[in-house]
Amino acid sequence: MTLTISVLYYRAVGEMAQAGTDEVAGRLLRLATVVQASYACVAERHDLTPVQARLLCVLLDGPRGLADLAHCFGVEKAALTGLMDRAERRGLARRSPVPGDRRALQATLTEAGRRAAAAFHADVGAELSRLIAPLAPAERADFGAAMAQIIARCRDHC
Repeated sequence: MTLTISVLYYRAVGEMAQAGTDEVAGRLLRLATVVQASYACVAERHDLTPVQARLLCVLLDGPRGLADLAHCFGVEKAALTGLMDRAERRGLARRSPVPGDRRALQATLTEAGRRAAAAFHADVGAELSRLIAPLAPAERADFGAAMAQIIARCRDHC
């Protein structure tokens, strides 16, 4: 049910944005909607919420401080605590002290969490690859270069 509501919401936002913005911005928003819906579908197949999947993927790069994660997710520490509680109950992640700072905590993946994150990451990559499969190699290269430029300007995000 949540997935359906989410998809409908993003479709409506995409349609509204296309009506009120320039063509490229509207298409970019629509593409974001398609990517988010694909991400949510893959997360559901892995018995994860999209936020849980994102947490696992972020932690694939290594331990992250809880304050840093809260900032990355744009939530208060209390909301992140709830997310971490659920991940720990499922055996996917754990909290531990930050070496050299007894007051701070960091989140790390468990071995089960690493396997779940890797499997999710592979499946979402395959799903997104299917989206661009119809593009000719030159179109794919141009699209990749344009995305790389956009991403390079947004390095401060998670």
